[in-house]
Amino acid sequence: MAPAPAPAPSSASVPTPLPAPPLTGLRVLDLATLFAGPLAATMLGDFGAEVIKVEHPRKPDPSRGHGPSKDGIGLWWKLLGRGKRTITLDLSTKGGRETLLKLAATADVVIENFRPGTLEKWGLGYEELSEVNPRLVLTRVTGFGQFGPYAHRPGFGTLAEAMSGFAAITGEPDGPPTLPPFGLADSIAGLATAYAVMTALAGRQHTGRGQVVDMAIIEPILTVLGPQPLWYDQLGHVQPRTGNRSTNNAPRNTYRTADGKWVAVSTSAQSIAERVMQLVGRPELSLEPWFATGAGRAAHADVLDEAVGSWIAARSRAEVVTAFERAEAAVAPVQDVRDVMADPQYAALDTVTTVDDPDLGPLRMQNVLFRLSDTPGGIRWTGRAHGADTDEVLAELGLSAGEIEELRTEGAV
Repeated sequence: MAPAPAPAPSSASVPTPLPAPPLTGLRVLDLATLFAGPLAATMLGDFGAEVIKVEHPRKPDPSRGHGPSKDGIGLWWKLLGRGKRTITLDLSTKGGRETLLKLAATADVVIENFRPGTLEKWGLGYEELSEVNPRLVLTRVTGFGQFGPYAHRPGFGTLAEAMSGFAAITGEPDGPPTLPPFGLADSIAGLATAYAVMTALAGRQHTGRGQVVDMAIIEPILTVLGPQPLWYDQLGHVQPRTGNRSTNNAPRNTYRTADGKWVAVSTSAQSIAERVMQLVGRPELSLEPWFATGAGRAAHADVLDEAVGSWIAARSRAEVVTAFERAEAAVAPVQDVRDVMADPQYAALDTVTTVDDPDLGPLRMQNVLFRLSDTPGGIRWTGRAHGADTDEVLAELGLSAGEIEELRTEGAV
């Protein structure tokens, strides 16, 4: 007697297939090095784009060697290179140029950060790229943009932080201009570049054609600095260095707690400022005429800082944070990376997630930048070895093993 057929699985036991990430089907060629351009490509890859990282055969992206390493493996690259397939091409060679054009014909986006004129010198400018693929978006990320008196200068994020006005307003009033200890301008430009790419792709839906994105690293950081140009234009006002204080409200500062730690307090809203004064036992200050505006409070920051600072100095950080929370006042502990990794809010958001790496095992790194309810992104893999996918990607283009070996002999890959 034949066995009875197995019962159909119930709907509860059938896993619901995950929806494809929103950028699935988008192909991006990442020709850029270091941070701004590659970071934009990373973010596109986090949400489903197929990113092919193109590096020089003998000069890998310098980010592979930036910062601390473990067992000779650069850790920054594991983050910046995540989700990318890696190939090598020397674009200055005949074989490298021809192969890049074949790749460009299959792509939606090319991201590059060579000095203006370099791609054109190699016969890979927008004219040649758009000839093989009219729908291609060429994204050019440079320090100063594609034209103007500084266009051909070497450009790095540090220069943008200096030129934009950021360094001039950062630091104590009697101290020097202060640069950030990380790639701030590059990171802001990376975010802006990802937005620019998606905007250009949206434009392509209307026109059917690609276009050139010209991203100058000196510009996005100027945008996030707020209305400084407007203030200067209309009032001749030049924002000074004020340390941790603000010219727009007070109390706003960092304060040391009894256990030697620090907290940050912000009172941008009038109601919050009043709650803080009530909490620290100085409600009479909120009755002063000058307390009614942010600028008035900022002009009396010494008085307010003394009131808040002395109250905080008598309590541990945990006591301060708990008291502020009960009072519905705005406070945050000043955390270093050790605190961040243990913070319950970051843990709830899975902001720092774990990804398996074939070289180093489980790695904890920042998760994708935001959450989508229906088509979430995700980290597919960590940064791969230099040129790990060269043969596979070129074979997908239709190149035979012999043709790939010829490219190697030429030094093109």
